[in-house]
Parts: sequence; C-alpha cells; structure tokens
Amino acid sequence: MKHEAAIKYLKNAQGQVNSALKMAEDERYCVDISYQVLASIALLKKANDALLKMHMENCVTDAFKEGNGDEKIEEVLKLLNKMIG
Repeated sequence: MKHEAAIKYLKNAQGQVNSALKMAEDERYCVDISYQVLASIALLKKANDALLKMHMENCVTDAFKEGNGDEKIEEVLKLLNKMIG
C-alpha cells in the first residue's frame, strides 16, 4: 500500500499551516490568516479521504476475503462517528 496521495495532501497542508503561523506571527490581517487555516483544513480532509479510500479498497476488502470483515466495519464506523460527531 502506498500513501502517496495522502502524503501529497499532508505536505501541502503543512505548508499552509506554516504560512498561517508566519502570518499570525507577523500580525497580518485576521481574515487572511483564517483563509490559510481553512485551506489547511480542506487539505487535511482530502488526505483523510484518500486514506479512508485506500483502507476500504485494500484492508477492508482483504479482511472480507479472510473472513474477518466485521472487525474492519466496526473500525470504519468508529472512525466515521468521530468524523461526524
């Protein structure tokens, strides 16, 4: 399994966070900083989506083939509940 897509999003998010931090330290306009923060959040969501997609395509599929898919379903449901709630 390769996490290339997630890594790309995470590195971009890291750059956005670093930029927002620098802007805050430089006491830049609050709304501009907020846009940087929102861009970071969007990239983190994309990274998470990529990871979940890969997990379901690989780990969950493999678990069902091996007869222990229920455990993976519970794992994904627990994660989804954290995302929603």
